[in-house]
Amino acid sequence: MDNTDILYRDNWTEATIALAKSMQGPILIVGVSGFIGAALYHTLSKYRPDVYGCSRNPLHSWRLVHKQSDRIFNCDITDYYSVKQMIDHIKPMTVVNFAAYGAYSRQTDAEKIHQTNYIGALHLLRVLADSGCSAFIQTGSSSEYGTNCAAPAENAEAEPNSDYAVAKLAASGLIKYYGKTLNFPCVNLRLYSVYGPWEEKDRLIPVLIHSGLQGKYPNLVDKNISRDFVYVDDCNEAIVRATLTVCRTNPGISLNIASGKKTTLEEIANIAKKVFHIEHEPVFGSMTNRRWDLTEWYGNPQLAKRLMEWEANTPFEQGLLLNVEWEKTAAERLRNVVVPVKQKKISAILACYRDNQAIPVMYERLTAMFNQTGYDYEIIFVNDASPADDEAVISRLCATDTHVVGVSHSRNFGSQSAFVSGMDVASGDAVVLMDGDGQDPPEIISQFIAKWEDGYDIVYGKRVKREAKWYMQIFYKLFYRVFRKLSDVEVPVDAGDFSLIDKKVVSHLLRFSEKDIFLRGLRAWVGFKQTGVEYVRPERLFGKSTNNFLKNIWWAKKGIFSFSMKPLYYIQTIGVVIFILTILLGIYYLINFFVRPPGENARGIMTIIMLLLGIGSILLISISVIGDYVGKITEEVKNRPKYIRKKIILGGKIYEDEDEIETCIRKQKE
Repeated sequence: MDNTDILYRDNWTEATIALAKSMQGPILIVGVSGFIGAALYHTLSKYRPDVYGCSRNPLHSWRLVHKQSDRIFNCDITDYYSVKQMIDHIKPMTVVNFAAYGAYSRQTDAEKIHQTNYIGALHLLRVLADSGCSAFIQTGSSSEYGTNCAAPAENAEAEPNSDYAVAKLAASGLIKYYGKTLNFPCVNLRLYSVYGPWEEKDRLIPVLIHSGLQGKYPNLVDKNISRDFVYVDDCNEAIVRATLTVCRTNPGISLNIASGKKTTLEEIANIAKKVFHIEHEPVFGSMTNRRWDLTEWYGNPQLAKRLMEWEANTPFEQGLLLNVEWEKTAAERLRNVVVPVKQKKISAILACYRDNQAIPVMYERLTAMFNQTGYDYEIIFVNDASPADDEAVISRLCATDTHVVGVSHSRNFGSQSAFVSGMDVASGDAVVLMDGDGQDPPEIISQFIAKWEDGYDIVYGKRVKREAKWYMQIFYKLFYRVFRKLSDVEVPVDAGDFSLIDKKVVSHLLRFSEKDIFLRGLRAWVGFKQTGVEYVRPERLFGKSTNNFLKNIWWAKKGIFSFSMKPLYYIQTIGVVIFILTILLGIYYLINFFVRPPGENARGIMTIIMLLLGIGSILLISISVIGDYVGKITEEVKNRPKYIRKKIILGGKIYEDEDEIETCIRKQKE
């Protein structure tokens, strides 16, 4: 038997394997990164080729490191669109939902508990009800019974005693509604204390095995605390049977998946003493009871036995021995497992003004691009007080996809302020700045990310060509080269706002106090390691550009006056040159007056007029340039905010009060 067989072996009978082969496929395991989900995925994959898995971050699960394939997907079930996209792609006929949050003491976020266990199940049911499905298994929990935990029948009154219990109980209500009212083929299996290979190392059985192999007991709670233990292969056999029986015959039902045997901690210690040959006696109470520990926690499996002919066939001692054998033989293989680092997150920030038609298209393209890259992501649409219905379009996207964040400004503050506003909200490891009109192609972002992973802190898009009128192309080319010559820092040519910026650079940009900002200049000014990615800039997807020639002149002035003092130096130089020329001209005329005295009808009046007009024009231009600098100083001295947010839509919720907005932004970044 090779190492792979050691890692993934099971004790299913030939009859169970035959049942698994008769399940209607494709089969989708939701929550494949978890202990039971991974075990079922590993086992089913040995017997059939149409088994798929998904979870929030499957690439970063130690249980899947040796099983990475194109049949494992990244999916957040709290995001309806993510679920729909996955289901539409796989088209599964049998789905088992193991996704859960709150089962461990370290998982305490109440909102996340309800989102994962209830809203996630709702999303799966909604999408599958539309697409069609032959069997849907919701893995519930014995925690649903709460304090009424002494062998309750499925119709016993539930007394939930935690957010996790409430959320799981609510999901069982969904199953009942979809199954009994809508006749959807779904059931809820209330799992008791499942154990076996691949279980979390801080759980009771793995800790017991780890200590037992060293000839000692771990710290233990009160000896009367009990559990109803079900070996993982027995549990997964129940799931297989449920897909072929009760999903069709009793849709909407809940069933207990339990052994029906109460096993106390004292009994566990006695079995461990025998299995591991521990010489000394256990010390009970050396560990404080956990809040979920109960003395009468065991199940009643009679209904499962009657309706689908299932019962737990692995006694606890046998299951423990199987687990010990797995731990010992798989230890060397798992010891060298390198789990990939936590998935990085990218925040795409789109400044939107009159982009109501383009926003849905950009959303679709961005979502497809991020799903292909495998990165976590968020899409932040900043509505800069657009007179079109940009806000309504963004709100609809926020309602269906938790990856989308909507920000609305109280008035139009300009795209630069919109980008800064989005950066302040962003929670990603890097941000991508782009226009909402479609002129910045989302598909280029994958190249940005590749350069970022190579160590660059800033990756900007370099426009090798733009789809615009010929004279505008000349103007843009000319501006960037003039700007580069005049700027006090090295500014890349043909590089607009479209760029990826690492979060450490973003933190510096957000600390700048200046109000009249020019981001592509600031991006160059901050330094760090930068590079460009060439691309062709298309025209906007819909409508006409909000820029025109005069507005582009204003943009050029904004950039130059923000990052260069050279115009003032040029004015000074012109003044000195004119002063010297005036002195030389005065000397020339004085000498000429004595050498060649003028006649009665002196000529040269046109020269005087031209000189006056020329010098006057130079003076007016000089004053206007100085006025621009004074105007910038005035704006900075006023110290008004760069923007005012009217509303933020985050996680499907709307925040309009200023304190609420600040609180939600702070929580978003945690």
